[in-house]
Amino acid sequence: MILLTVNSGSTSIKLAAFEAGTPARGNGAPRRIAAVHHEATHIDPAGELRGFLDRLPGMPRAVVHRVVHGGTRFKQAVLIDDGVRAAITSLAELAPLHNPLAIRWIDAARRLCGPDAAQVATFDTAFYASLPRVAAEYALPPAMGVDLGVRRYGFHGLAHEAMWLRFCELEPQLPRGGRLITVQLGGGCSITATDQGHPKDTSMGFSPLEGLVMATRSGDADPAIVPYLSGRLGVSPAQVIEAMNRQAGLLGVSGGEINPGKLLADGSECARFAVELYCYRLRKYLGAYLAVLGGCDGIVFGGGVGEHVPGVRESILSGMRWAGIELDERANEAARGVEGRISAPASAAAVWVVAVQEEPLMVRAALGVLGQGR
Repeated sequence: MILLTVNSGSTSIKLAAFEAGTPARGNGAPRRIAAVHHEATHIDPAGELRGFLDRLPGMPRAVVHRVVHGGTRFKQAVLIDDGVRAAITSLAELAPLHNPLAIRWIDAARRLCGPDAAQVATFDTAFYASLPRVAAEYALPPAMGVDLGVRRYGFHGLAHEAMWLRFCELEPQLPRGGRLITVQLGGGCSITATDQGHPKDTSMGFSPLEGLVMATRSGDADPAIVPYLSGRLGVSPAQVIEAMNRQAGLLGVSGGEINPGKLLADGSECARFAVELYCYRLRKYLGAYLAVLGGCDGIVFGGGVGEHVPGVRESILSGMRWAGIELDERANEAARGVEGRISAPASAAAVWVVAVQEEPLMVRAALGVLGQGR
């Protein structure tokens, strides 16, 4: 049985095909038989899917889609019907860089694969469904908050769950990974604190705009900025939010570049400050999550930036011996796109760089929906 995964992010699209019913490898995921990764989102879904399907030995039994925002309704993977599609569409205003794109791929897959192929949605927000109330709710009266679905949902859940699972394999002496801080740094960026696999807090909130400085997103900002800029610039509040999603972050501060590695090599004042702000926000959240967890047993970096830019990791973690975190500079420099432990032998916390494998989790969830999970 062939399963196809569609992982559409804010700056990339990844397709992969897996064959189920073969000997499990590593974390139990079926065997990967094909994959393609594009660092762009302006791709014709139908054309790309058609070409990918032509490379497979048969039509997929199911197509599994990563959907960023599932709201309060979707706490686990589900089969996609017209009602589920409508619900995903209705959440687009809260994830404007993600949910509309996911819908385009869902529609293309339904057309090309036909009614015999199940369409399954897996949700980034599902990992945070049990987030403690104190971390999940804003200080708003219920009529303005939870009654209207205004709460902190958390995102990148598949990535953070994958990093936690890999850390458990790498550090088996820690019960269920112990107290862990996972850092996902790509086009979107987020950080999560877990205690033995249970999420305790995460940086993204009501939408993926909250939290860290990202490629094109501002991250944390006083909400009073929105009406202020709306009046000063003569645009609608929705247009201000759109700009904070697409024209801010590293792109806006640096004057046009979103790659921290290139900014580190640039040397100009605006490039230097963009990276400084990016790392400062990360370091600030790291300190907060050390407080939430009462220290940590491990830190994991993943995502395109997390896996490939040692300078960002060094800037975040340097001078952290007071918290039991000590970096091995040589190991950190060597970890460029390869898995490796980058903490010094004397470090109380194990710091790792790992490749984030969301797709095996997506496949496992789909097999559960199809009634063939382990």
